[in-house]
Amino acid sequence: MFKELLNNIQKKSLFGRFLLVLGILFFLIYLVLGLMIMFWDKLPINMDPIYRYAFGSLLIVYSGIRFLRLINSNKE
Repeated sequence: MFKELLNNIQKKSLFGRFLLVLGILFFLIYLVLGLMIMFWDKLPINMDPIYRYAFGSLLIVYSGIRFLRLINSNKE
C-alpha cells in the first residue's frame, strides 16, 4: 500500500503535490489545536472545562475527517 501511495504522489503534478502538502499541514494544525485546547491549562481561553474538552474533541474529529478525505482523494 505504501508503494502505491508513493507512486501516486510521484505521478501528481507540482500543483497536486502542493495541495497534498497543504492538506497534511492543515490536518496537523487542527489536530494540534484540538490537543492544545483540551490539555494546555494556561491557554488564554475563558471556557468551562467541559466545553474545552468538547471543542477540542470536535477539532480532533474534524482533523480525522480531513485526513480520511485526503487519503481517499490521493488514491485517484
